[in-house]
This record gives sequence, structure tokens and C-alpha cells, in this order.
Amino acid sequence: MQEFLIPAKPDLQAARETWLKMLARERRLSPETVEAYERDTRQFLHFLTGHRGGPPGISDIADLRPADLRGFLAARRNTGAGARTLGRGLAGIRSLLRFLERRGLANAAGAAALRAPRQPKSLPKPLTASDAKQVVAMEGQLAEEPWIAARNAAVLTLLYGSGLRISEALGLTGADIATEADTVLRVTGKGGKTRLVPVLPVALRAVAEYRRLCPFHIDPKGLLFRGARGGPLNPAIVQREMAKLRSALNLPDTATPHALRHSFATHLLGRGGDLRTIQELLGHASLSTTQIYTGVDTARLLDIYERAHPRA
Repeated sequence: MQEFLIPAKPDLQAARETWLKMLARERRLSPETVEAYERDTRQFLHFLTGHRGGPPGISDIADLRPADLRGFLAARRNTGAGARTLGRGLAGIRSLLRFLERRGLANAAGAAALRAPRQPKSLPKPLTASDAKQVVAMEGQLAEEPWIAARNAAVLTLLYGSGLRISEALGLTGADIATEADTVLRVTGKGGKTRLVPVLPVALRAVAEYRRLCPFHIDPKGLLFRGARGGPLNPAIVQREMAKLRSALNLPDTATPHALRHSFATHLLGRGGDLRTIQELLGHASLSTTQIYTGVDTARLLDIYERAHPRA
């Protein structure tokens, strides 16, 4: 993790560092989540330094009042932070305070009493089935190098065909999909949780074509998808290629690589897929996370009704 100047006394700095390591090693949170919590608590310590006139120590945050936390949230909101960012920031602070409380160093009651900002309800925005098929098609890729076009098609097909997160697809090794007989993938997702997902024949063929054209040796233990110079493929490259496709196909800004994962779930549900099975395929810890896709399908049905029914 990148080193930053932390405005806190040595005792709080040390405790916070131990807490961050615990999140990664014991609770097995994703690196992205740990990084976000690091950033949020660092911002909070900066706020407290100005709020109290000096770097805080453990004794200074041992009995934080809800008013102190409201002041921090108000300051963050004034810089443009939205409800989701504020909610995550409050969750990080609560986690740190509970960590200190378990060691008899602080009281987390003030943070627990504060209600998190109300989160806006937004539905995932999947692509239509026809648009998704165009996006993942080999012949529709815009890269000039044939092997890069094949690589892009293979990655996007796995996002849509197996519901992978982009980090999961780019974390696959050469042994994960070595032949067209590898019809099931063992994927390690958020929090180090492992799940099994099926791989469609079209995705197997896309990966096989990429491997055939790739100019770099793909070691079974090395990463499957490579960048233009043979190194790991950066997610930003996939994002950029998707943006080009979005422009070429006249798709909305919501047509992102992650929208292909949304499309996977929504299209399965629309064709009669079981919600619990879709939860397992996506790797969601809670069924309530997966249930958001029922709202997408209901919205689609209502839209069809309003456009088609003669009395609508």
C-alpha cells in the first residue's frame, strides 16, 4: 500500500496500521476495499487535526460524539462526496473504532448511534441481448492487431457469458482455461471467496482463438490475458476498448465492462433463471444484493406493457 503522511499521534498511527492489516489478512477484504478504508480514515484524521487543533491520538477519538462525525460528513459533502462515498467512509470509521473498542481503547457508541446517509436507489443498467452480442463479437472489435482484437473479444465474452468481474477475468491464469474441455471455472472473487461458474462454448472458442494468435508464451501459472508488451493486462485498457465500442455502436455511457456482468444476471433472470443460482454464479454474499436484478426485470416488463398495451 502506498505510504502517506498520516496526521495522527504514534499510538493511533500504529493501531490504525494494525487494523488495516487485520482487514486484509483476517477478514480477507479485497485490496480495493482496504485501500478505500485507508483513504477514508486518513481523510477523517485530517479533519480531526483541523477540528481539534492538532494531530489526534487514541485518547482523542476514544469518546467521539455523533456531532464530530456529522461535522466530518458535512465537510466531505461540501467537497462533492456523494451518499455512497459518505456511507463507506462512515463504515470505515466505525470499523476502526470497533477494533479499538475490542481492545479497551475506545467507545464506538457515538459512531454506532449516527445514521448513515440515505443511499440512492439505482438499478443496474444492463445492455440488451442484441447489444451485448455485438460488443463481445470478434468481428466487431476495433483493435488493429488481430491478437489484441481476439484478446478483447475473449475478455468481454467472459464478462457477459460467465458474469465475471473484470478483476476476476484478468486474474485468470493460463491453466484456468487451457483447452475447450475446461467448461467450468474456479473463480476467486471478493474477499477471497471461491465459486464455480460455467464457461459457454462461445467463450471457450474466443479464448482458444486468443491463445492461438497471442505472440507471447502463456505459462500455466502465469496470467492468461496480456497487455500489448506482454505484461499483465490493465483493466483501464479494457475500459478504453469498451468506450470505443460504445461510441461505434451508439450505446449509452452506462455500457461499461461491468454492465456486461449486469447483463449476464438480468438476461438469465429474464429467461427464467433461479435467483439463488444467479447469486451463486455472481458470487454475492447476500441474496439481497442479487435481488436488485428483479427490479430491473420488473422495470423492463412495465416498459413493454406501457408501450404495447392499447389502454396503457
